[in-house]
Amino acid sequence: MAEHIIVLGGGVIGLATAYELRMRGLDVTVLEVQAFGGQASGAAAGMLAPYSEIGEDPDDFFKLCLSSLRMFPKWQQEVKAASESSFEYTESGSLHCVYHEADLLSLSTRKGWQKEFGVEAHILTGSQTKKLEPELSDEVIGAIHYPEESHVYAPDYVRALEKACERTGVALYNHLGELTLEEWESGVLVRSKDGRVFEADQLVISSGAWAKEFEELLSLNIPIYPIRGQICAYKLAPERIRHIIYSSQGYLVAKADGTLVNGASEDIAGFETSVTEKGINRLTNWNYRMLPFLKEETPFHQWAGLRPATQDGYPLIGRLQSAERIIFSAGHYRNGILLSAVTAKAVADLAVKQNPSISLDRFVPERFS
Repeated sequence: MAEHIIVLGGGVIGLATAYELRMRGLDVTVLEVQAFGGQASGAAAGMLAPYSEIGEDPDDFFKLCLSSLRMFPKWQQEVKAASESSFEYTESGSLHCVYHEADLLSLSTRKGWQKEFGVEAHILTGSQTKKLEPELSDEVIGAIHYPEESHVYAPDYVRALEKACERTGVALYNHLGELTLEEWESGVLVRSKDGRVFEADQLVISSGAWAKEFEELLSLNIPIYPIRGQICAYKLAPERIRHIIYSSQGYLVAKADGTLVNGASEDIAGFETSVTEKGINRLTNWNYRMLPFLKEETPFHQWAGLRPATQDGYPLIGRLQSAERIIFSAGHYRNGILLSAVTAKAVADLAVKQNPSISLDRFVPERFS
């Protein structure tokens, strides 16, 4: 009989992990307090852009993100096939744009260390940058171009993962209201608010910003905190903007459905997901300096999600030494979509007692205790 494993949390990390666990032959149950993909996952801009986002240090986190980016072409095909559904996956490339001569040096430094990892990158002048994106402001004096970077439409990707789980035999339960972990030593027992009992051999905790709730129960320091990310979107003619556009202030990414997503302003607001005028103004106060036509446009949609940030900025991925039936997979902050592929495979390796293909030493969940 196959081992049974419960995944707590139905965001992108939990669903991706559940699907991969099922592909390894385990019986899998996903338990979600709210709606699948209803928090950070469904609110994400869906960028797969580690070169643009990690510009300072080739550490283990960069290697984790790089591995996941390079898994994505095959991974997204597998998810589409398993779910018998589609979602946008666009290999658009990205432009990390700068306004000042001094910033060109930092781009050269970034290109230098990233080259050691086989990253394709091209430093462009202002005129070369405008040839790729004619709508860019004349204030942009240059950019670094990453042809490999890409993006997905996050809501459809999460729905496809849910369908892939359903079609491959994962048991899915959402809107459970509250979950209580009652046993994790001789076995795993989780009770829902309505009294239903779920039993398993192993447990994966993928509850994002809510993972800290297990801190006292497991006598474990879990410094994961919700960071509110606010985003807005504009109507945009298809193909008007072709690349992911980055600056030091944020990003702009055009989707196939005719929207331009602009993000993200961040603040600490507990578990509050309301949108604020101040938060959206942080976006509209700079975006027209990148794309001047936005000066005359008004966002048609605004939303917010809670990003699970850790104390040191790195996720918690690994089996607990103090509770061998529990695997942690939480705290992916703003990189949950990107890291979904590599995290799913690493956790599945741990679940079937194999060594993951990438080192998880930097992400040990008990490192804060």
